[in-house]
Amino acid sequence: MWFNKSTEQVLSELNVDLEQGLSSEEVAKRLEQYGYNRLPEQKRKSILSMFLAQLQDTMIYILLAATVLSAFMGDYAEAVIIIVVVLLNAVIGVFQENKAEQAMEALKKLTTPRAYVRRNGQVVEVDSQEIVPGDIVEIDAGRFIPADLRLIESSNLQIEESALTGESVPSEKYASFVADTDNLPLGDRKNMAFMTTLATYGRGVGVVVANAVESEIGKIAKILEEDNEEMTPLQKRLDHFGKILGFICLGVAGVMLVVGILQNRGAKDMLLTAISLAVAAIPEGLPAIVAIVLALGVTRMSKNNAIVKKLPSVETLGSVNVICSDKTGTLTQNKMTVVKSYTYENMHQIDADINQVESDEDERMLVKSFVLCSDATANPEQTTGDPTEIAFIVYGNRIGLTKEALNKEFPRVSEKPFDSDRKLMSTCNREYDRYVVHTKGAVDNLLKISTKAYVDGRVVPMTSQIRDTYLAEAENLSNEALRVLGAAYKFIDHVAEPEEMEHDLIFLGMVGMIDPPRLEVKDSVAIAKRAGVKTIMITGDHKNTAVAIAKELGIADKKEQALTGSEIEEMDEAEFIENINNWRVFARVSPEHKVKIVRAFKSHGNIVSMTGDGVNDAPSLKFADIGVAMGITGTDVSKGAADMILTDDNFTTIVRAVEEGRNIYANIKKAVIFLLSCNLGEIISIFFAVLLGWPIPLLATQILWVNLVTDTFPAISLGVDPGDPDAMLKKPRNPKDSFFSNGAGVRAIIGGTLIGLLTLGAFVWGLMERGVPFSQMTSDLEHNDALVYARTMAFVVLAASQLFYSLSMRNPIKSIFQVGLFSNIYLAGSIVLGLLLQLVVIEVPFLANAFGVHALPAKDWLIVIGFALIPLAVNELIKAIERIFDKDHSDNEF
Repeated sequence: MWFNKSTEQVLSELNVDLEQGLSSEEVAKRLEQYGYNRLPEQKRKSILSMFLAQLQDTMIYILLAATVLSAFMGDYAEAVIIIVVVLLNAVIGVFQENKAEQAMEALKKLTTPRAYVRRNGQVVEVDSQEIVPGDIVEIDAGRFIPADLRLIESSNLQIEESALTGESVPSEKYASFVADTDNLPLGDRKNMAFMTTLATYGRGVGVVVANAVESEIGKIAKILEEDNEEMTPLQKRLDHFGKILGFICLGVAGVMLVVGILQNRGAKDMLLTAISLAVAAIPEGLPAIVAIVLALGVTRMSKNNAIVKKLPSVETLGSVNVICSDKTGTLTQNKMTVVKSYTYENMHQIDADINQVESDEDERMLVKSFVLCSDATANPEQTTGDPTEIAFIVYGNRIGLTKEALNKEFPRVSEKPFDSDRKLMSTCNREYDRYVVHTKGAVDNLLKISTKAYVDGRVVPMTSQIRDTYLAEAENLSNEALRVLGAAYKFIDHVAEPEEMEHDLIFLGMVGMIDPPRLEVKDSVAIAKRAGVKTIMITGDHKNTAVAIAKELGIADKKEQALTGSEIEEMDEAEFIENINNWRVFARVSPEHKVKIVRAFKSHGNIVSMTGDGVNDAPSLKFADIGVAMGITGTDVSKGAADMILTDDNFTTIVRAVEEGRNIYANIKKAVIFLLSCNLGEIISIFFAVLLGWPIPLLATQILWVNLVTDTFPAISLGVDPGDPDAMLKKPRNPKDSFFSNGAGVRAIIGGTLIGLLTLGAFVWGLMERGVPFSQMTSDLEHNDALVYARTMAFVVLAASQLFYSLSMRNPIKSIFQVGLFSNIYLAGSIVLGLLLQLVVIEVPFLANAFGVHALPAKDWLIVIGFALIPLAVNELIKAIERIFDKDHSDNEF
């Protein structure tokens, strides 16, 4: 560990002279040994490989098998249609996935192109790719760090590391620091500078200790390279559904063959019948319907500031029961803000929502010193400079003391820059006919050099009582996880030299600053909690700061619910996984810790979402079930690794996305159960007809029409059903639940059985109406006009009953009137369209001939519509009984 070694040890181990640097020959050797300082390129998936990956699905295999069987039977139309459905499904998937996996390319762009190094005794500018371990690198403000460095020299050096560590403000660096432990979080390694971070203040010299994949950013790159492709909950359910469907198809075909043998029917005819029935069991349009529903969900979410990169990720959101969120920039605003000011015996709580803040004379004096003693700028258009100083400028703007006006009225004439040893900064400003020194910095250091205090508009001597009061208040503010800085001043009759500025000062007071929570996040956390979704804070920031924010947002109640990265390291992995649910806040963690935390939650069967915006969040974004990156403040790396990007960086959008995901899954489940009910009805009608020795009640073309036309529009309409307003009042569903859980399977069987038996009943009614006695209903009736008429009635009942039944599928408990008969205009339109198409097929002569149907008189239309309404009526009756039972159960509970 380089951070716990002295500079002499580091230089000795790397065999380099600080002044001379490496020789050209040594650089060449080390380039060969360590390689170029660049991250490995990740091989992009080709369009073909993405396309083939879309076909690797049980449901697709079954459809392809159905295609072969259809072609074998000479039914080329069905074979072509199924192939089109499969291709449509694959194309939609490829289109979405082609936008993903940009993480490695973004990481490459992060590396700085040029750096100043000492080689052969001279300072030269080189391409950062040519930097090797042992190179001596010179650092100054505004330069990116080209590799991981152990600092050898530092002078007031500050480095902005928020993307890597989660720190809200630049980290102060000290070359002289030597750690006394091997286990130190990245943010606490004060003698290290990391690749791709930015020096914001001061200067320094460092020796390269790691480059390329061995650097901290390189380790993240390696984690991102790991293959972590897992099936989403929806993909697992569809895969399970496909396997069940496969068994049903094989079972149906097997039973049909046995029945045929027992009935002494021709083996070839029975084989074709069995195959027809197996193909009828397959909802050919399901993959395309699911893809379309997901794609429509993606479009809808993009309008609500959430861009989803992979279609199945939409539904995964609905399964989420743990949201692991980065603090800085996600739960907080990523800008230091003054929230409290203190002048003697006067604590002022500052409301962040108010632009104009009331202030007394003492506070205005305090703010004036802070603003004049700052180099940052801040206005509504942009801010520049140190985040802490920006907070002072914004604070001044809010009480009417703008930096521009103060600088113009009281110009700066000399200064003493900030020094990390003094922890102070001073300026000398001309104020009319005299000069004023303004000093800001650590409160305890300021009090040591202050001999007076400004109290109620008067300058009074600094007594021990006043000093102790200030120190006690500073400690109180610090205990609230606020960053505390004080200000002091003094009058002087000449331009002050730096060495005479910081003594005999008049202490003004202090302010407490924090990176405040986003205003809307607290409500979102509460909504998520009601919905059974646990919010976990993961940050690289300090424990006290993290706990303070977590308490304010309602994420944690006590400090014992927080754990640091160092404590994670000391803990046995089994113990960590076992107790993971006891913690709500993880502070001072590294990228590896974040992945470990996500995996620990997943090991308990949770569906985990990870949100973040920094480079340090990328690995955990990738390993979570769904990674959510911030679109505005997020780095390209985090966006590349994520499954979803929030264009407004708003935690509330995540909660809305969870609700959208729940509704999308509910809608897909409706479509699946609806299609299964419809296909089960087809199977039952044909199965029982064959079993009873009757003619087949439906032709292959009629089944295909119902499967791909009549069913499809209502199924898609169910997929875009308006969301359930109670979706976020329910607990997350069990990830192991299938589509058939919570009574859905029973409803599918009841609905399918009713549709099948009523279709068969209409078939029998048609035969008897046309003079065929019940006893003569045998398979010998082929080419009989009565059979065509009966099949027409069966065809209409099958199609119409499915159309009407779709109304009942919108909610498992509420009636069609409670939900709203026309609240889904797409479904209402689909039913009308379906009935019109059915009418056209039957009444238009050339279409009637093609489908083997006959025009029906008005009386028979009334009969078939009556038959078709029965499944809807029965299902609504069952729901009414369930509502009564649920109400009685609720009454007994209260």
